[in-house]
Amino acid sequence: KLCEGILNILEKDTETSCQLACLEALRILSRDKKVLVPVTTKRNMQILVRLAKLDAVEDPLERVSEFPVIVEALKCLCNIIFNSDVAQKLSLELNLAAMLCNLLEKCKDQQFIDDIKCFDLRLLFLLSLLHTDIRSQLRQELQGVQVLTQALESSLSVRWTEEYKVAEDRDRPPLSLQETDCAIEALKALFNVTLDSWNVHSKNESHQFRYMAAILRHCLLTTGPTEDKTEELH
Repeated sequence: KLCEGILNILEKDTETSCQLACLEALRILSRDKKVLVPVTTKRNMQILVRLAKLDAVEDPLERVSEFPVIVEALKCLCNIIFNSDVAQKLSLELNLAAMLCNLLEKCKDQQFIDDIKCFDLRLLFLLSLLHTDIRSQLRQELQGVQVLTQALESSLSVRWTEEYKVAEDRDRPPLSLQETDCAIEALKALFNVTLDSWNVHSKNESHQFRYMAAILRHCLLTTGPTEDKTEELH
């Protein structure tokens, strides 16, 4: 009942502070599988999709004041999808992977947006881990390898000297915590999407995998903010 009440409030146009408080409460409650059973419906998923700006296909991410709400909505979706088989099936019905790829494209070259990017990538990782149909959709329909590789490239601040050669800067500072977390989530999602890709058939696929290999090499030469984070990145 509490979850349902929170979602009823979130369905209305309430103040940002109220939305944030409701989403934070829902995120904590959504860790319990038993709580999720009565509230994992298409309507409730669509409420969170709207708050995460996943349905706003054409609208750019401009209002910084809304960013915390987007992040919390993505966190809630992460918990719900991880803990609910019904939510995983609804994700395919709602075409959530396509929406996440679209949001990821909007995150390019944007400031103050690393948290949105990180939880977008985490949700793509979970979907590609838990649902084989979504994994196939990402690979075949949504250019998932390209989208995720570009997200990894952006997180690592890659600079190119040649087509498949990344500039090496031994004096570069370590990645920030947010950059490292984004890179880790992109790597996890890439692993899932390329898991069945041992057969590379087309010239475009060959280019994409050589491009990714150069970035992965650069990743192994990159350090994170701490020794533990560097180990996790590698």
